[in-house]
Formats: sequence, structure tokens, C-alpha cells
Amino acid sequence: MRKNIVAGNWKMNNDLPETEMLISDLIKQNQTSDAEVMIAPTFTNLWQAFESLRQEGIEVIAQNMHFAENGAYTGEVSASMLKSIGIKTVILGHSERRAYFNETDESLAKKVDAALENDMRVIFCFGEELADRKSGNEEAVVESQIKNALFHLGADAFKSIVLAYEPVWAIGTGETATPEQAQDMHAFIRKTLADKYGNDVADEVSILYGGSVKPNNAKEIFSKQDVDGGLIGGASLKAEDFFAIVNAF
Repeated sequence: MRKNIVAGNWKMNNDLPETEMLISDLIKQNQTSDAEVMIAPTFTNLWQAFESLRQEGIEVIAQNMHFAENGAYTGEVSASMLKSIGIKTVILGHSERRAYFNETDESLAKKVDAALENDMRVIFCFGEELADRKSGNEEAVVESQIKNALFHLGADAFKSIVLAYEPVWAIGTGETATPEQAQDMHAFIRKTLADKYGNDVADEVSILYGGSVKPNNAKEIFSKQDVDGGLIGGASLKAEDFFAIVNAF
């Protein structure tokens, strides 16, 4: 049975004191939930966050990693480095990484391989731009991103992969895909997986929605059959809002 997951992507926000304060607020808000709860602080605060939350049932995850194990890659962090401080899950392919740092399907495939080789779980992101949606090419774009980065993998690999559909036009814009639009795309994504790997694999993969999820719309979005949770941006920076979303399940 696939899992419900709510993951907070803090992006490039919160220095150490701010991280400690937000974690304290998260601990106060934390309670038994029907969803796995994750947060992704900046690299500099991963260890502090991990130490603070190791007994709280909130997983600390990374926002990115390099595909190489080590070497002359100034400023980069490897999977084994993340694992050495207790991090077992990494977000890969976020639209901001693709747009601002020129990450491609090919480089992301290498990152996915490196994460899996290190027994890490991957939250793999993808989604269309506004122009793709307006031209009716959203399904073709999403299908291409998934196939190019993931379809070289065997079926067993998907036990360690969570998918995150993020319509780029709905990230940080205040715009949100309607629950029906989210469900339609999530159903398409699951069918794309099923066509390649079969229904048993597709039915076990959690597919998250990422795109301006808020406390006031989370319940309706999460109620859809193929929406298994959310990758939350801005709303994850306020503990009360974040747990209102978690509790939408």
C-alpha cells in the first residue's frame, strides 16, 4: 500500500537560529498523523535538524546532491556525505534546479542512480511550464521527463522512488492547479508507470503534488484518488500552516 507523504522544502531559507526556532515550533505542533512528514532544510542546517528531530517522527531530507561519489566538484555534496549525517532521502529534479542550474534529464538520471546505489530514497520532481499547459503539451512534457530520467531503472527501483508533480506555473505564484487538474495529471503519471512496469508497481508509487498547497486547499487536493500528498514550499516555513496541511489527511 502506497504511503501518504507531506514534505516541506525550505529552499534557501532560514539560518541556524531560524532553523532551530522553526524546528521547536514543529515539535510543538507534531502529533500522530496518517502521513509521513519530512522537512528539507539547507545543507548547512541538516545535521542540526537531524539531531533535533531524530526522536520526533519527522524525517530530515536533502534538497539536492551530486551524482559523483567524490572529487573535484567544488561546492557539491555527495550521497555518501548525506548518509554519513543520517540523511536517507533526497529531492532531485526540482523545477528551480532545472531552471536556474541547468539540470537536465540526463544529469538527473545520473543523480537518481547515485542515490539508489547508496540506498537512499528519491523524491523525483517534474512538471510543465505555463506555455506547455496553454499549448496542451503538458502530458507530453511530463511523460518525457519521467521516461528520460527514470525509465532505465528496473521495477524494484521504484520501491525507493517517490514522484512529485509540480506544475511550474503554480510554484510561488499563488496559482494552484485545480484538484481536478492535479488528479488528471496524477492519473496520467500512474498510467505512464503502469504501461512500462505494470499496475502492481504503479499502484505502489506515491505521487505528490507540489504547487502552492495551502491549509485552505490541501484537504480537497489530497482527497483525490491518485494524489498521495504534497511537496510544500512556502507554507512549510510556518509550523502551524505546515501541520494544517499534514493534518488534511
